[in-house]
Amino acid sequence: MDIKDGPAADEVAQYVVPPAQAGGRLDAVLTELHEELSRSRIKDLILAGAVAVDGATICEPKHKVKPGNEISFAPPPPEDPDPEPEDIPLDILFEDDQLIVINKPVGMVVHPAPGSPSGTLVNALIYHCGDSLMGIGGVKRPGIVHRLDKDTSGVMVAAKTQTAHTHLADQFADHGRTGPLRRAYTAFAWGRTQTPSGTIDAPLGRDPRNRLKQAVRKDGREAITHYTVQARFGGENWDITRLECRLETGRTHQIRVHMAHIGYPLVADPLYATGFATKANRLPEKLREIVGGLGRQALHARELGFAHPVSQEKMLFSAPLPPDLDALNMGLEPYNLADFRR
Repeated sequence: MDIKDGPAADEVAQYVVPPAQAGGRLDAVLTELHEELSRSRIKDLILAGAVAVDGATICEPKHKVKPGNEISFAPPPPEDPDPEPEDIPLDILFEDDQLIVINKPVGMVVHPAPGSPSGTLVNALIYHCGDSLMGIGGVKRPGIVHRLDKDTSGVMVAAKTQTAHTHLADQFADHGRTGPLRRAYTAFAWGRTQTPSGTIDAPLGRDPRNRLKQAVRKDGREAITHYTVQARFGGENWDITRLECRLETGRTHQIRVHMAHIGYPLVADPLYATGFATKANRLPEKLREIVGGLGRQALHARELGFAHPVSQEKMLFSAPLPPDLDALNMGLEPYNLADFRR
């Protein structure tokens, strides 16, 4: 298909190649720019003649792009996953006719996606709230206004009406800069931070070497994380810091990438702390067993505050550490360093 004779202009995705992508392969660059599709799907579209560069159809995925090239193509319509209701228990912290607040467990995916078509929070919410939830905020992610990684536990809010969805989405888009939104996470990081608090201001985008990861990039989206040391633990040849992290923006993997960026990746993080895996071998035996059994990043969404979308009442919810992180916290306590604020 020739893009110039294809769908209407409002159905065509258009991107301008930034200087940082100069010389990159067409399939790789387009995957970076259009994050909704996988690289293999992008490659198939290129081979099918559905991608144009500066108006000329290009059927070679290896085609090298130049800064300023305009890439255009007609994205295929998203598949409707039509999520089904599933009787999955929910840890409900609050609920009324406008919204529901839950404590998301480790291992639960927020919404259906390739590889996770069922067993998600959306499936559980549809069962709990009924068909009225369908269509609130879109069919693919009904009721969802924010999300947590699959293996990050903690407080989440979902909308039950379109009014609630609109108001909550606006608060999350504001990131608490002018409104009441408040998000606090408890994180356990390798190392001993040099200061008791700090701010990480580093833009994030997809890692060009691994599309499953995010990375600090000059051409990335603004990302700001504030952290405060709660406790420092240590022994011979090892240190772990417990932090409170507050988000000023809400990017994918933000806390995980930012802490790794400044040299303190989260304990047991399978994506961003691979270079620190041997540090677990230096821990006392009991701690080594606890860390080895986590199997996920030591991160918990402890607190969430926002204004009720109808009453405007300021609401604040918290969730205690889940059993695995509570065990880590208790296991670290004998190694608490009293001088952590120095």
